Amino acid sequence: MSDIVVSIENLSKAYQLGSIGTGTFYGDVTRWWAKKRGLPDPLLKVDETTRESRNGETVWALQGIDFTVKQGEAVGIIGRNGAGKSTMLKILSRVTAPTSGVVKVKGRIASLLEVGTGFHPELTGRENIYLNGAIMGMNRAEVDRKFDEIVDFSGVEKFIDTPVKRYSSGMYVRLAFAVAAHLEPEILLIDEVLAVGDAAFQKKCLGKMDDVTHSGRTVIFVSHQMAFVENLCSRVLWLHDGCVAGLGKTPEIVDQYMQQIRDKVTATNLGERTDRYGNGVVRFQQAWLEDGEKSIVDYFRVGDRSASVNVLLSTPKSESVEGNAVLVINDASGFHLLSVRSEDKGILVRAKGTSVLSFVLERIHLMPGTYYCNLYFGRPGGNEAYDFVENAFSMRVEPGDFHEIGRVLSPQPEKFIVKFDITCRQVEPA
Repeated sequence: MSDIVVSIENLSKAYQLGSIGTGTFYGDVTRWWAKKRGLPDPLLKVDETTRESRNGETVWALQGIDFTVKQGEAVGIIGRNGAGKSTMLKILSRVTAPTSGVVKVKGRIASLLEVGTGFHPELTGRENIYLNGAIMGMNRAEVDRKFDEIVDFSGVEKFIDTPVKRYSSGMYVRLAFAVAAHLEPEILLIDEVLAVGDAAFQKKCLGKMDDVTHSGRTVIFVSHQMAFVENLCSRVLWLHDGCVAGLGKTPEIVDQYMQQIRDKVTATNLGERTDRYGNGVVRFQQAWLEDGEKSIVDYFRVGDRSASVNVLLSTPKSESVEGNAVLVINDASGFHLLSVRSEDKGILVRAKGTSVLSFVLERIHLMPGTYYCNLYFGRPGGNEAYDFVENAFSMRVEPGDFHEIGRVLSPQPEKFIVKFDITCRQVEPA
């Protein structure tokens, strides 16, 4: 009997671009009537002047994928945004159907594709546990046996009889993962949603997924965080623009993927990058580093003050655009270390024509090493990206005299350093 539980042959998935409708009868009629009278579309967003669309254009999210997974394997799927990773999991979960190719899955699947997947917002946490069990074909007695374990793992016991629509995103993920992992699926599909949880819960989830594979069940795990993938997965599928760029043992494929990122970061001008996401209202063109004296530098030192990351922006239509500017700093494995968001300080950045955006860091608290930075500029509230470039540039941090005591710090495995003091006082015995 074959031990292959997932078999994919020549899998392809295409999406047709273009707007089908407004989503409401009133909206469709309003748009049609305006067009009939030769008037502008009344449903345009404030910063739009036309409904330039790409109706009829076909985008291939996946093309010609061949892939098998054996029982008890933990397999990672990696690749940049838009590579087709989430589409792959949606096809395996039967959320969407492939355009062509053959997908064979043997066994019961539990999937966690996005926050709130499989939950009804009006039902309580308790009711959603039983609902998910029923969806997976389990009877009430089977769910009863796992109920206490699920609630204990999720840590939401206090709110288990509260409608999940009142849960935070972290509570959603904790309960959803607990349900997916404990209801004994043969195959567990996990997308990047674990990034919502805190570090302690992420570690707990990785441990549970490891237990799942050791019990003979299968895990397929999508993540941008290479440390997670390396700790959990024995094999990795690397997707690039919907095609297989690499498939093999985890260390080899992850090294190839990270080398491609390093080559792209050091060799490509931002204006020339095609692997970006957004509507193009604003575009990143260049990035450079400056020290506290406003001199351009190749690197920062630990403890540098008023260091700034500068980005050249352009608005192709030379119109004023206001939005939220974000700088995300990752380590070499892709783990998010920190984010700088203009909205967090109540600042909306206004760009017009050619502008220089500066993220000024009061002090460099990063330990020596090379870091990779994502750039994002989008509509306030985060519901529309104007431009997003992942791994836009690298940032090197060299040893420095952080504590200002006349010597540089010795190498340490930690990523951050903080200003501190130490005291010790004698206490008289009572």
